[in-house]
Amino acid sequence: MIIVKKIQDAKYFSVILDSPPDVSRKEQLTFLIRCVDVSFFGIVQRIYTLFASSTNNWEVYQEMVNGTSLKPLSQTRWESRIDSVKPIRFQASKIRDALFYLAELSDNPGHRSEAESLAVSETHGIGRFEFLFGMVIWYDLLSAFNIISKTIQSEDMDLEVAIAQLGGLVGYLKDYRETGFQKAKGEATEIAIQMDIEPAFYKKPKRLIKKKKQFGEDAEHVDQSNTLSAEESFRIEYFINIVDQAIVSLEVRFEQFQYYEEIFGFLFGLKKLKSAGDDELMVSCMKLEASLKHDGNSDIEGKDLFVELKLLRGVLPKEITKAVDVLEFLKRMDGCYPNTWIAYRILLTIPISVACAERSFSKLKLIKNYLRSTMSQERLNGLALLSIEQDLVETLDNSKLIDDFASMKARRIIFGDSCTDDAFSFDNM
Repeated sequence: MIIVKKIQDAKYFSVILDSPPDVSRKEQLTFLIRCVDVSFFGIVQRIYTLFASSTNNWEVYQEMVNGTSLKPLSQTRWESRIDSVKPIRFQASKIRDALFYLAELSDNPGHRSEAESLAVSETHGIGRFEFLFGMVIWYDLLSAFNIISKTIQSEDMDLEVAIAQLGGLVGYLKDYRETGFQKAKGEATEIAIQMDIEPAFYKKPKRLIKKKKQFGEDAEHVDQSNTLSAEESFRIEYFINIVDQAIVSLEVRFEQFQYYEEIFGFLFGLKKLKSAGDDELMVSCMKLEASLKHDGNSDIEGKDLFVELKLLRGVLPKEITKAVDVLEFLKRMDGCYPNTWIAYRILLTIPISVACAERSFSKLKLIKNYLRSTMSQERLNGLALLSIEQDLVETLDNSKLIDDFASMKARRIIFGDSCTDDAFSFDNM
């Protein structure tokens, strides 16, 4: 029943099925329900929803808080939730006063009840120390993630800078894991004192379960979970858990980038290229040839690439420091460095983030809105392509496009339906 209630409270969940074999080679069905145990961010969203639910409530917020506006939680980007946490992090005391005001004077009974719950509830409100502590922790983590995320999502971001940024973030999280708890505790204590909240952890007493000691079991191995203090339990189950998950997720991404660095690292910039010895450079070129080989064929010749790079590093201008700048220089050389040209083109196609795909989604929302909900898929694809590739569209000759389109329509009139849209293609432009 506890699990069912947890799922019902979460509202949104996913179901995962798997059938691994056991030791007797018999299939066993695993039924997993995954949900978010939504209390901290659930409270953050409830605070925004309450004040945004009516103009009167929003006016109360503006008059009593008079600071950074509340924001709803982002459903797509976790790091963007900093915009929702920040107003509460630095205005918690004023926001609680506004909640007390609504709880006492609001004309809406539902709003009064919700405001009172958010202001004083020990389990689902901002009037408890654990919430304030979690708020400081999440603000620290989301701030760091948001900065790095914005950096690596820039259109001209290259792999070398992305690796350095992610490496720095992993280092920050590992340091925060060791020192961040006490720092966050101090900040949360200051906020609690300002709000007249006791800076102490509340732990609901657990029912003592007596475990039968098995023969040969050492007494010191008996479960000690009930002996942990409320603060230590919060540190292990909340703080360490959150930070460790963040570190593991980043390290997986970081390892992938490090793999790319092992293959393409010697091409990252002029400094690395000039500092490499001949033997080292040859090894790197041959490794790159091997990594790009498929069915006995490779896009580059390692030995030829070595010769080209030895010459190139002596003629590259000093102001060229990034891989994209090297590619621009090679473009002007008109095929003099064919293997190097291919190597840098492949290097710069490696995606740093999914920001480009997300930008196309934002275009989709602009094109297919509620006013155009019945648009055909073919028309949607065409408009989306024109919007995404706007720079390319501006270079097209509109008069030629009109003439080609008119010719196509004329052919369809003359020959009938047998002349399809396939007769008109970008190859004709």
